[in-house]
Amino acid sequence: MKVITVNVNGIRAAARKGFFDCLSKQNADFVCLQEIKAQEDQLTDDCYYPEGYHVYYHPAEKKGYSGVGLYSKTKPENVQIGLGWPDMDAEGRFIRADYPDFTVISLYLPSGSSSEERQTIKFDFLDRFMPLLREMKNENREFIICGDWNIAHKNIDLRNWRGNQKNSGFLPEERAWLDELFGSTGYVDAFRVINQEEDQYTWWSNRGQAWAKNVGWRIDYHVVTPGLQDKILNCEIYKAERFSDHAPLLIEYQV
Repeated sequence: MKVITVNVNGIRAAARKGFFDCLSKQNADFVCLQEIKAQEDQLTDDCYYPEGYHVYYHPAEKKGYSGVGLYSKTKPENVQIGLGWPDMDAEGRFIRADYPDFTVISLYLPSGSSSEERQTIKFDFLDRFMPLLREMKNENREFIICGDWNIAHKNIDLRNWRGNQKNSGFLPEERAWLDELFGSTGYVDAFRVINQEEDQYTWWSNRGQAWAKNVGWRIDYHVVTPGLQDKILNCEIYKAERFSDHAPLLIEYQV
């Protein structure tokens, strides 16, 4: 089972850069999108509803902002659009697709880099989300939670870690939250099960030739329940083509 997650930083811009042409060759079972930056009435072209997929979008109320999507080859038993939190659901951050014994989620966790106010909102999201993650883990099913979590976990996960310890995305409190997620809460960072190498990044700033110099951050994840840890076959950060300031993260599971 191949699962792709990618922050497209505008689904229409990604389409113009060849994203859907590439997707048609990947034969993925699930595709999780973040930051679609479009309303559904703006997605009228057939390309936004790829052949062979059930397509779900959760746009933000604000035009040109946030929003997530999920494509699945097999129709889910149940689809949950949003978290049931009016403030965050207005920003389009969560789609959950349930199957008999597993669930796939497309998640876009808030960024706090634009202002102190947004960082406060991000911390509030983290405080509310951890209890939900614990509840989900007790559902007696496997989870693959894909998306842009907007936090680099360890020094190995960003090039300039020394200079970013006071910046959103690498704050001690954010990293401690991931420590808890991958520690006592019991979830697994699927990519690191396979790949423990340095210089493995999924996002690059558009400033200062960050892409060319590979000065990046690993902030896009597949977060999985422990039952899937031994079923992770391979993973790839896809950099052969660029559709966004993020690279797609592809992981195959034995199911």
